[in-house]
Amino acid sequence: MSIPSGTHRLGPENATLSVHTGRAGAAAKAGHDLILHVTAWEATLAIGDEPAETSVELAADATSLRVREGRGGMQALGEDDIENIHQTIDDEVLRRREIGFRSTRVRSGARGTYRVEGDLTLAGETGPIAFELEIGDDGTLGATAVVRQTDWGMKPYSALFGALKVEDEVEVVLEGHL
Repeated sequence: MSIPSGTHRLGPENATLSVHTGRAGAAAKAGHDLILHVTAWEATLAIGDEPAETSVELAADATSLRVREGRGGMQALGEDDIENIHQTIDDEVLRRREIGFRSTRVRSGARGTYRVEGDLTLAGETGPIAFELEIGDDGTLGATAVVRQTDWGMKPYSALFGALKVEDEVEVVLEGHL
């Protein structure tokens, strides 16, 4: 590995954890593709001498998602719109339940790339998920996981009798530096 063995801590001070949503439905042009930042979270990357000795754990406060950008739409997001999005996420989508991930297996791939498999707890449901983790020689890291909301018992947000809805699959993106 390009990063020395040991325990590395990640959080908002040295990394960004974001959720990227898309929109669908007949009225999709009216909605926005969102980028939300998780503002209260922590992760531990314990790197062993061998990939099998490596583990990843993450805990996030589900009420800490904040809109950072809204792309598209018929008009720009206003402060009331953003507050309504936060409230909907807290009350209807994630229901104020903690988010957690614990790896069960890490395998090495191409140089600096690792396949991470584990259990994701989201909205009170736990299930398997896998993603690629890239670690650069300079300590930069990145990962993207695709989460299908319905796999965790979540109902993607919809409005206008379903003519506007958030796509079921969202991307969770981690970017940072060890």
